[in-house]
Amino acid sequence: MRARLAYDEFLAGQVALAVIRGRVRARPGRPLVGDSSLRAKALERFGHTPTPSQTRALAEIDADLTSPRRMLRLLQGDVGSGKTLVAVLAMLRAVEAGAQAALMAPTEVLAKQHHRVLTRLCPVPVALLTGSVKGRERNRILRGLADGSLPIVVGTHALFQDAVEYKDLALAVIDEQHRFGVGQRLQLGGKGELTDVLVMTATPIPRTLLLTQWGEMDISRLTEKPAGRQPIRTTLHSIGTMPDVLDAIARALDRGAQIYWVCPLVAESEAIDLAAAEERYTELTGRFGDRVGLAHGQQSSEVRDAALAAFAGGTTRLLVATTVVEVGVDVPQATVMVIEHAERFGLAQLHQLRGRVGRGADASYCLLLHEDWVNETARRRLMMLRDTEDGFLIADEDFRLRGGGDVLGTRQAGAPGFRLADPVEHEGLLHTAHRDAAVLLQRDPKLESERGKAVRVLLRLFERTAAMKTLAAG
Repeated sequence: MRARLAYDEFLAGQVALAVIRGRVRARPGRPLVGDSSLRAKALERFGHTPTPSQTRALAEIDADLTSPRRMLRLLQGDVGSGKTLVAVLAMLRAVEAGAQAALMAPTEVLAKQHHRVLTRLCPVPVALLTGSVKGRERNRILRGLADGSLPIVVGTHALFQDAVEYKDLALAVIDEQHRFGVGQRLQLGGKGELTDVLVMTATPIPRTLLLTQWGEMDISRLTEKPAGRQPIRTTLHSIGTMPDVLDAIARALDRGAQIYWVCPLVAESEAIDLAAAEERYTELTGRFGDRVGLAHGQQSSEVRDAALAAFAGGTTRLLVATTVVEVGVDVPQATVMVIEHAERFGLAQLHQLRGRVGRGADASYCLLLHEDWVNETARRRLMMLRDTEDGFLIADEDFRLRGGGDVLGTRQAGAPGFRLADPVEHEGLLHTAHRDAAVLLQRDPKLESERGKAVRVLLRLFERTAAMKTLAAG
């Protein structure tokens, strides 16, 4: 009986997503066609041949951009797989077509990093618009976006504020916004009447969540890392071996290495995390002196950016940090990552943190420090991270251990957002429901048949209100 009820819940969810997907596809778009001249210059500046995955993803995006319907696509790639290059080439296609493109990042640190990369690669002006851009510079950028003289802009949520007007925004790229729910994603790109939307995430998404939380989007996946990247050697160490770890860090520093030291996520409290980071910073400074820097979320953006810049520039060689370095920090010469009390982090977050090293051509290392005794589940997580760098395998295991979040809401982790179904236990039923929903809506798009009416009852029972409204609107 429970399996049948689980199937009904999955079916309601899959039909709801398919209805929303149909609404998105029904929205008119416009073809964006370019001559590839700007792309060719960007690739020349990049200096490497795109990977097969990048080439395939770009072909899928180009097919969307040249079609008469709006694009809503997820570009999913593991840490270091080269999503930014794909985004740059997609944005340049919009510019070649005479329109504008915007890239939105969740933090100023990540926005500034993207701005540096785009400025280096793009043969057209690239503006940076964040909350800290004020006065004349802000006014200059707003004028350039309004009159079209600035074809590409990078920024934070400031890009979509009411005061920001675009002459012709054709493509919005949203980076690291994997916590958005379906309803929120459908609102993106509202600054242009016919804006295409490309969402990027470096967090590999389990197969089950691709069906439940991202089902209204087309999916492109990057599966390789760019040429020249070396594997990251991951090792486990108990806290009791801290003196040996510190001796190894000292030897690495003497060799000129640059090292991240990430402090534990003690609780959902920045104050506690901050205390742990500052205590470790004080201890390491006592041993290694001014070679040590500190970055955390409660610093002002100026102080934090200065600490990150000092580390990127090699002024400091050991950066003590909270999880502010999880995304948006790109220091190719950093080759060692130490994660203290790694058992307190989720698998996906550990994988993201590990991805801060291994970004250059040199051999890199990740040291996972854990309590002398950890339970079997925690040990299994850490051993899996030690044994594989495949983010998609890690994501599937993380999903099984932690749950999948809220299907049509904003949560991406935690208890599964189902009443009766268990996405792990009933994964086979989910795939069946996905197939059945596609067949049903192909035959009966308005759910007017007897089976369609029964599914409408399921939509009401499981409160799929967005889908019900879409169906009611015809």
